[in-house]
Amino acid sequence: MLRWMTAGESHGEALTALMEGAPAGVAITSARIGSALARRRLGHGRGARQRFERDELSIIGGIRHGLTIGSPIALRIGNSEWPKWRTVMSADPVPAEDLLIDAGTGDEREIARNRPLTRPRPGHADLPGALKYDLPDARPVLERASARETAARVALGAVAEAILEQIAGIRLVSHVVRIGEVRLPAGAPTPTPEDVERLDADPVRCVDPATSAAMVECIDAARKDGDTLGGVVEVIATGVPIGLGTHTVAASRLDARLAGELMSIQAVKGVEIGDGFETAGLPGSQAHDEILALADGAVTRASNRAGGIEGGMSNGSPIRVRAAYKPISTVPRALRSVDLATGEPATGLHQRSDTTAVVPGAVIAQAATALVLAQALLDKTGGDSVTECAGNLRAYTERIAERTHWTA
Repeated sequence: MLRWMTAGESHGEALTALMEGAPAGVAITSARIGSALARRRLGHGRGARQRFERDELSIIGGIRHGLTIGSPIALRIGNSEWPKWRTVMSADPVPAEDLLIDAGTGDEREIARNRPLTRPRPGHADLPGALKYDLPDARPVLERASARETAARVALGAVAEAILEQIAGIRLVSHVVRIGEVRLPAGAPTPTPEDVERLDADPVRCVDPATSAAMVECIDAARKDGDTLGGVVEVIATGVPIGLGTHTVAASRLDARLAGELMSIQAVKGVEIGDGFETAGLPGSQAHDEILALADGAVTRASNRAGGIEGGMSNGSPIRVRAAYKPISTVPRALRSVDLATGEPATGLHQRSDTTAVVPGAVIAQAATALVLAQALLDKTGGDSVTECAGNLRAYTERIAERTHWTA
């Protein structure tokens, strides 16, 4: 079974990522993983942190000469800003007086970095985390709750995408369909994997140029107003065979697994499979994807409102999932809060932040989707190597072809 885990804090020395269960023979390089990490840093509305903080990738184990070797994969993403945070985030105890001096620049902001963070931000993990773990301030909470953690998941997602493509020819693409009140209009083209380069070049990862320009204007207005914005992203996976997932066990349903992984991304507050919310308002005669027989006897669908999943299983149509991101909770126009140290009214703490993280959110959602689909694919195909998995999948799809072709 494919399993993964991340560890590390936002301003710690490094993030680490582990993956167990990847078959041997998957072609993957540091350049491919690094490219995915670079795509996560793109997007209009990103803050200053993206300009100076760098992802320093190291492959620690599980890959040799560009191929996975069947053992657990270990990745390290170093924090180029670590020297500034070495005292604040030290794993070992530090003298109390060291937290009362600046970090070497004489800048008041450097001193503030060392101070306890006792004014929790509404919408963040600060307050419940500090109370749950009985912590004196929110620093240990926000360090792990930070979306910086997603860099590790994006790195693992690059491995997962390689598994999907090399075993089954599955490819993914992600794009932004809404930022604030600006939405992709009905009837806009659906992107394909061939559009990835064009989407990477767009400032908001939007397939429609006019909508892209309106989104940029919306972000600029929010930044000027000292506010933040949320939005909606969509991930599309093509080439997914029928039968990934199952109807037999609730937790193993493909849609349940996708929803769970996407909801685990920081700031995601809603997940939709296909036209889920729109379909809820349609009569049954219009809500479902009719099954058609082609001239050669193969089976196809008249539509894809189900997003490629029925009964917890992929149905052969493209998988289509959406994730809704709330606005960033570190709001420059600070919101009302309470100081945990005194109980007095206060405003939520504010540090450097983005105006919106929806654009990189699409790349993060793509990685999450890839991880779940790779897990489901390997559950179905088994095997210790790419060759064995691909052979098992070929035998399975040949049997499906026999079952779904009725012409002589």
